[in-house]
Amino acid sequence: MKLLIVTNNPHRASFKQRIGVYLDILQADGIDCEVAKMPSGSLARRKLFKKAGDFDGVFLHKKKLNLVDALRIKRYGKKIIYNFDDAIMYNPKTPDRNSSSRSRAFRRSVRLADMVLTGSSYLAEQARKFNPNVVVLPLGLKVSDYKIGSSGGNDGKIRLVWIGSKSTLPYLAEIKPALEEIGKRFKNVILKIICDDFFDLQNMPVEKRLWSEQTRAADLASSNIGLAPLPDNRFTRGKCTFKVLEYSSAGLPVVASPIGTNSDHIRDNVTGFLVIETQEWINRITQLIEDGQLRKKMGQEGRAHAEKFDVSVIGKQLTELITQCLQKPILSRQWQIKKNYILPEEKYVKSNQVVYQKKTSQEE
Repeated sequence: MKLLIVTNNPHRASFKQRIGVYLDILQADGIDCEVAKMPSGSLARRKLFKKAGDFDGVFLHKKKLNLVDALRIKRYGKKIIYNFDDAIMYNPKTPDRNSSSRSRAFRRSVRLADMVLTGSSYLAEQARKFNPNVVVLPLGLKVSDYKIGSSGGNDGKIRLVWIGSKSTLPYLAEIKPALEEIGKRFKNVILKIICDDFFDLQNMPVEKRLWSEQTRAADLASSNIGLAPLPDNRFTRGKCTFKVLEYSSAGLPVVASPIGTNSDHIRDNVTGFLVIETQEWINRITQLIEDGQLRKKMGQEGRAHAEKFDVSVIGKQLTELITQCLQKPILSRQWQIKKNYILPEEKYVKSNQVVYQKKTSQEE
């Protein structure tokens, strides 16, 4: 089987975590993958979509399609799998404001797919409004990349750690009041930030580590407590938080907000703590600072949980889902156009002799 994988940027962490890490597994299971970056020009995209006819299916990663591109890929693609692991139907900067353009593009992209893969039940709920064939496939990672060390350095310091990017650093900044209070209480506590941007605290030293594929696992292994704060809004509820799995793989207990997949990956009072209010952050972090045995026990439980999401496990599930979709008999094109893939943005759109007619309100 041959699969064309289309993404905006194959070098981004989201692509690597969602599909890049599984390419060797798919290849070994008989699915030959070709990764293509979505071109910016219309003619180049048309050429790419025509090429889709040479494959058994197209795997769209996190790309919302405009109307013309949707028509083209539906015409040439034999099967379409749509994959996303963020609340791409909402603007992360203004999540409570509805965006008609985002909603329309999301609805269009989900409707034309033969199968939709999402990273969480929250995202699946959004997609099932427009397509019944939606499957939740959680993120996976190579657990063996993360070594459980002596839990921290040899300098007697306790390191709270957060890993992320410049765009999500404001989430960590929201718990500054709790961190400042911890800094007042404990002079041996350090905040380690693994990122491409940083901030400072008044009462606690900040250890700044530039995120690197080569050093991130070692930076986590030399830490003691993982932090995963998230605000509560429509966008963050769709967060498939990779960092919690990283912390657990490194044998760290985690203190986190009960938002997104944090609630799926953290067993409260077993692998870490789920907290909301500032005082809860202070109390739970304090508890872990003062109890080394609890840190160790929670870290061991977290590692056992993370192993259930190793790439060998999730990769097998992904292979089975893709194979199931590509091998399913292709229904007649006329049936597809009539029943499932009518695009609602235009009343009539003519494309190479095929007419896509707008549904009535009753049909929608």
